[in-house]
Amino acid sequence: MKLNELLNSVNYDKINGNTEVEISGLCTDSRLVKRGDLFFAYKGGKHDSHGDISEAINGGAVAVICERPIEGCAAVQIITRDGRGQIAPAARAFYGYADKKLKLVAVTGTNGKTTITHMLAGIFKAAGKSAGVIGTLGIEYCGKFIAPELTTPDPIFLHSVFADMLAAGVEYVFMEVSAHALYFDKINGLTFEAGIFTNCTQDHLDFFGNMKDYARCKKLLFKDGRCKRAVINSDDRLGVELISEVRGAISYGIENPADVFAVDIHENLDGTAFVLNLSDELYEIKLCLPAIHNVYNAMAAAACAKIFGIKINVIAKGLNSVKSVAGRLEHVAKYNGADIFVDFAHTPDGLEKSLQALKKLCKGRLFCLFGCGGNRDRTKRPVMGAVAAKYADFIIITSDNPRYEDPYDIITEIEQGVKLSGKAYVTVSERDIATEYAIGLLSADDILLVAGKGGEQYQEIAGIKHSYNDNTIIKNIIGG
Repeated sequence: MKLNELLNSVNYDKINGNTEVEISGLCTDSRLVKRGDLFFAYKGGKHDSHGDISEAINGGAVAVICERPIEGCAAVQIITRDGRGQIAPAARAFYGYADKKLKLVAVTGTNGKTTITHMLAGIFKAAGKSAGVIGTLGIEYCGKFIAPELTTPDPIFLHSVFADMLAAGVEYVFMEVSAHALYFDKINGLTFEAGIFTNCTQDHLDFFGNMKDYARCKKLLFKDGRCKRAVINSDDRLGVELISEVRGAISYGIENPADVFAVDIHENLDGTAFVLNLSDELYEIKLCLPAIHNVYNAMAAAACAKIFGIKINVIAKGLNSVKSVAGRLEHVAKYNGADIFVDFAHTPDGLEKSLQALKKLCKGRLFCLFGCGGNRDRTKRPVMGAVAAKYADFIIITSDNPRYEDPYDIITEIEQGVKLSGKAYVTVSERDIATEYAIGLLSADDILLVAGKGGEQYQEIAGIKHSYNDNTIIKNIIGG
């Protein structure tokens, strides 16, 4: 593609050089530049990539989009006021606006995004539709799987995936849209057939600073006509705001009035049954997923599917086809008559919902093993300790992804919330040893929740991602 064709989609102030040059790729990392690439330089929060331009040119970059003129630069320079902001529109153009030919659905919120996208995939498969999923667990479509890096991929990779999905015959794409993706405008230019809002609870305050700014960022998905239709949780405080602000929004909930709601709910460890009222259509739903929060996830998915004209009986069939979602209150094993669950719950609200659900169904003792991530929101650590103490009979505090922090420091901050309760607990910093210890405590009718990492395949310590998966560790311990 010629650079001058690509520039039709970019906002810029000045050009230095010949725009007839051929562009064969796009890149934001100077270490990964290939010959013929267009390189993007911008001043970020921690790094200014203008200093990487020389490396990019040495690697083969033939043009640079940058925020200031660079002396002695051999490549074509396109000067713009917002280098980061030009990545998404340039990527859309480079990959032929594949997004316009796909039906996109966005799911945002603190919790529930992954499960809802997988529920939607199950429903649309039951309806005979070709669909793809993009999110925390990775990217899946047409038998392909791409390992996860970010909840919402960066624009260049995202649009390359859209192009490949289109070529593979995908029609619908269900994607998680994180608050960070909204803040950095990674979805710039995309129009979604529908947007789903799940909830807004404490998370990412290390980045956003306060809940007000975090919530404001979540609301960006529904601004400026980005979503043609909206499906919003009426039992969430921010959801109530959005319902009043977003024209034609479809609401779902149990406690507050809603267009879509559930009654006659029956929970057990093997799943959940309820009667779904889908805008006055009634149908009995059977989920293979436990807990009331999965009833909410199912209502959101059902409401969205109805927008696309999928019949309620097909919706029910699709929801029932989702046997589990990796690391989302996933039943991993039975041991000594006890049940072991793995859950991604890494926020106070997520942990509370999972423990609350299991507590209702636990006939013996409820054990909770968890830690908190390093170099992330520290304020939630004692809060999560208090949540665990509220519901669990015994707590094992361990390491999560300590990153560049000392695991003992993180554990000490979690302890502050547990100590106030007087509940019994232990601290074991090595997660695998902690898991083995916890499993050794189990007897008939007990439940163990291993929380925080979910389906992750690694543990990040001092900048290195070591191979680690809770499910695998548990099965190795019990010999399953």
